[in-house]
Amino acid sequence: MTEDDRLDPPSLEIAGPRATIRLHRSRHRNRIEPGDIIRLMQHFDTVDANPEVRVLVLAASGPAFSAGFHLGGFAEDREEAARAPGFDALVDRFEAVRVPSICRLQGGVYGGSTDLALTADFRVGVTTMEMFMPAARLGVHYYPGGLRRYVSRLGMNTAKRLFLTAEKLGAEELLRIGYLTHLVPPAELDAAVDRLAATLCAMAPLAVQGMKRALNEIGHGALDEAGCEARAKICKESADIQEGLAAFREKRAPVFRGV
Repeated sequence: MTEDDRLDPPSLEIAGPRATIRLHRSRHRNRIEPGDIIRLMQHFDTVDANPEVRVLVLAASGPAFSAGFHLGGFAEDREEAARAPGFDALVDRFEAVRVPSICRLQGGVYGGSTDLALTADFRVGVTTMEMFMPAARLGVHYYPGGLRRYVSRLGMNTAKRLFLTAEKLGAEELLRIGYLTHLVPPAELDAAVDRLAATLCAMAPLAVQGMKRALNEIGHGALDEAGCEARAKICKESADIQEGLAAFREKRAPVFRGV
């Protein structure tokens, strides 16, 4: 890793209920170095510890979203690589972030970043983007969590198509197979992300965060029913449900406080 790369770690900005993490290594297609994994894990912890945050946006600078994990990073900085968790741990941690997450995909998504984006709850992409998973072309056997996630979220046939053929897909096809949740022209990307983030921030946080966790568990075939029922009970006894019902009766927008 060059000295310039060390000066471009992922940043975190929190503005009211919205947190934004941004990748900054655009000259290398925002590849993720071992040190970035450490920093991103810290950012996720910061978001989870802040009860005011209700949505997390993962974004990137430059024309590409990310080229994924830099396999050469282990050889270039062995000390940092030894301290960093694995890329699979990073992706699982992003999936487990307490609040709903949005990936802002302004360009190409390649390699491990295809799984990183897939863990987000929403993926807003542009009509000029593309995606491919080159594992088979490189001789890489992908980690179990990513394989399971592809199958659970995109289906077995699509997972085999993407992993076994390294086929490059364009934006319209990514929307059709369900990889993208929203597709917009490049000029409308930020407005679309802002609208979705505002919608999520306006929802009841206890219910949204509890259901996100349950849905992810269901997607992995591992629903904690007792935990789900306990979270549902908390919502049933919360001030938020009273506010939601009152707002519905009074035909106004609810103001949820997460209690």
